[in-house]
Amino acid sequence: MPMRELIKKLRNYEIQIRKAIKSQMQGDFHSVFRGSGIEFDDVRQYQYGDDVRSIHWSVSAKGHGTFVKTYKEEKEQTVFFVLDVSASQEIGTEGKQKIDVAREICGVLCLSAVKEGSQTGLICFSDQKEKYIKPGKGDKHAYNFISELIRLKSQSLKTDISRAILYTLNLVKRRSIIIFISDFIDTGYEANLRALARKHDLVVIHISDQRETNLPGLGIIPLFDKESRKTLWVNTSSSIFRSRLKSNFSGKQVELENFCRKNQASYLNISTDDDYVPKLIKLFKVRNKSRKIV
Repeated sequence: MPMRELIKKLRNYEIQIRKAIKSQMQGDFHSVFRGSGIEFDDVRQYQYGDDVRSIHWSVSAKGHGTFVKTYKEEKEQTVFFVLDVSASQEIGTEGKQKIDVAREICGVLCLSAVKEGSQTGLICFSDQKEKYIKPGKGDKHAYNFISELIRLKSQSLKTDISRAILYTLNLVKRRSIIIFISDFIDTGYEANLRALARKHDLVVIHISDQRETNLPGLGIIPLFDKESRKTLWVNTSSSIFRSRLKSNFSGKQVELENFCRKNQASYLNISTDDDYVPKLIKLFKVRNKSRKIV
């Protein structure tokens, strides 16, 4: 799709999301790309009537009196998109592969974020850093963001989610919104993902394709693993094989969703055959509702 047409498509989706959220929140709209509303600023001496829950115990323990925390309104937020561009993302029909859908979601959310005055940055990874775009603001930055994302050709085929998270943790020092988009076909990343959720406001978008679980029953056929570059022969007509395939995938999805819930991260599963706009709207509604409660 030509860049101009893609931008037009993504802008239309972004407008749909904005209208739906503003309508359903009935004007009480809290941006998904803002912080909780306040951030720690300084300390001051305790005064009669102050909420004891605001006492800064570590400062007060120094013996110079009792101090409470003061806060300032959090006007802006930096949004980092961390995108898996490994070979396992190249599954699906032409133009609707996992990587295509993931790129579109990045583009739509980038346009939404800059519309709210937030800065957006990008980290693309395989088993190494593939692309980094420094955070910036405004439409010009968003269009460059999308252009760079579409033109990107990965240098490596493999995946290392744990390494990508560690790179993000070392790079992004200030608390930010991290939107992590991947098919999560990897292992051993849970500890680092937990650390990412503790340090930042984490949104996990899990991309999948029905071909990963619903293979046609064609008997014994060769399957090519793009990451390892190896061919595996499997019996797609075997009920045991098909049952195990579905069980492994659904188990992984439930496990990741439960992990996010436990670690106070947002979770969203999107299949390549989904209309992802309603799902993004639902994500905005849930996050805006939680911010309103805070």
